[in-house]
Amino acid sequence: MGLVRPGSLYGTLELLILHALDVRGSMNGVEVADHIAARSRDLFQVEEGSLYPALHRLQAKGYVDWQWMKTDKGKRAKYYELTPAGRKALARARREWIRSTRAMLALMEVAPEEIR
Repeated sequence: MGLVRPGSLYGTLELLILHALDVRGSMNGVEVADHIAARSRDLFQVEEGSLYPALHRLQAKGYVDWQWMKTDKGKRAKYYELTPAGRKALARARREWIRSTRAMLALMEVAPEEIR
């Protein structure tokens, strides 16, 4: 079994996308990726090859919806927004992520002062 590289988005990308849409509202894909990069201080860089399939999965689950709109530069782009089902899914996923993270920190015997 291989280790997941530090800084990897494996298993958390959908959560980060839902959270970004919850915090910022309707955004196009580039804005979602930029938001995640900015909020993570560039630790997480979301590539198009990962972002758009994740957005499509979230749409198929009914967690996001989209509509065509014009960007600030006048180009047409899909703008994604969270649905009510997406808000519920985000709340569940967030709780589970916190629970899993606490368990991992306990297993790794990480002291509170080590977390910064």
